[in-house]
Amino acid sequence: MVDIHSILADHRSKAKHDTSLEVSGRNQDHGPSISEIPDIFFDKIIVDYKLSRIDILVLMYIYRRVWCFPNLHRSHGISQMMSHTEMSKNLAVAIEDVYSALRKLEEYDFIRTIRAGQYFSRRFFSKELDASFEQTYDDFEI
Repeated sequence: MVDIHSILADHRSKAKHDTSLEVSGRNQDHGPSISEIPDIFFDKIIVDYKLSRIDILVLMYIYRRVWCFPNLHRSHGISQMMSHTEMSKNLAVAIEDVYSALRKLEEYDFIRTIRAGQYFSRRFFSKELDASFEQTYDDFEI
C-alpha cells in the first residue's frame, strides 16, 4: 500500500511557475497589489459628496497616480503627465464622461489642473482634512 506522504512529496503542481515577479515580490502583470486610500474617503467623501461611479473612478485613478505609484512629484501632490484618452481607455468610460468627471472633481476642489494632463490631488481630499492629518505640500499652495 502506498503511503500518502510519499505521494504528496512526489507531487508537482501543473501550474506554471511565475517568473515575472519583481525583486520586491510583486507581480509586474496584473497580480494583487495595495493602494493607500485613506479611510476618510469611504467614511466622509463618498457619503458627503454623492459622487457618481465615473467621478469615483476618475478620482481614484488620479489619486493612485499621485499617491500610490512611484512619482517624483508625490511630496507636492502632483501627478505625472497623463493622457485623457489613456485614462478613458484604462477606465473603460467615454472621453466625454472623463471630462465631465474632471470638471466636477475640480468644483469640489478634490483635484486641480496644473496643466493639461497634470493634476494636483490632496492626500486627504480637502484642505481641512489635510490640515487635521498634518499633510503638507512643501509650500505648494493652490
